[in-house]
Amino acid sequence: MKTISENRCFGGVQGVYTHPSAATGTDMTFGLFLPAEAENGAVPVLWYLSGLTCTHENAMVKSGAQRWAAEQGIALVFPDTSPRGEGVANDSAFDLGQGAGFYVNATQDPWALNFQMWDYVTEELPRLLFNAFPLEEGAQAITGHSMGGHGALTIAMSFPGRFASVSAFAPICEPTRSDWGRKQFTAYLGSDETLWAGHDSTHLMRRFGFDGPMLIDQGTSDQFLDLLRPEALAAAMTERRQGGIVRMQKGYDHSYFFVSTFMEDHVDFHAQALRG
Repeated sequence: MKTISENRCFGGVQGVYTHPSAATGTDMTFGLFLPAEAENGAVPVLWYLSGLTCTHENAMVKSGAQRWAAEQGIALVFPDTSPRGEGVANDSAFDLGQGAGFYVNATQDPWALNFQMWDYVTEELPRLLFNAFPLEEGAQAITGHSMGGHGALTIAMSFPGRFASVSAFAPICEPTRSDWGRKQFTAYLGSDETLWAGHDSTHLMRRFGFDGPMLIDQGTSDQFLDLLRPEALAAAMTERRQGGIVRMQKGYDHSYFFVSTFMEDHVDFHAQALRG
């Protein structure tokens, strides 16, 4: 692992690091904010998964999350959204290929060689982080935006007991019935739709639910609202009688202006869950 940068931030340190990944077969970059408390021992950690076209940097720079995480003594992890580099498969469309890993393990050519983002985010990167930094493995929460909200929800429901809480900003809620999902799942996973269900938060909610608190914020003026399908997840939560909060925020769109507006709420929400 190599240090790209480390900057003092709200009494803690915002770092950017790169490392060779066995899962993706490429070098991967991530951001990690450590609050001041990490100088004296392990701290809880909040994962933030970013959306389409993003790198590790977007939320790290635009969300304002460090301020609120510093107040709560929580670390923040900002993974990249896909493998990158020369020789890594790509597509001319913004919603497929580099920057659009969808947090799945691809099985189809040409994506299967490098696009193993599920294993990277759920197995490889956690091992690296908990071995190299003062983080509490037993005190994790997860959030994300758009494609990253999809990833946060599906990962949280697929690993019972790992995360104390889950939240999402404008998540892709039913990708198996949306062009943001069907296109990518066909490319990455093939045409057998039975293999897609494990990466659909509405399906997972109906089947498993989540064993902790949930918070979802969605803007009513989101330009991608028809692709996100929050009503499907809300209906599944109601059918299952899942504890959780779904908020439709009047007038907000899909941008980081929306994310940063409600970031304090989400960090405080996770801090309360992480404290037990």
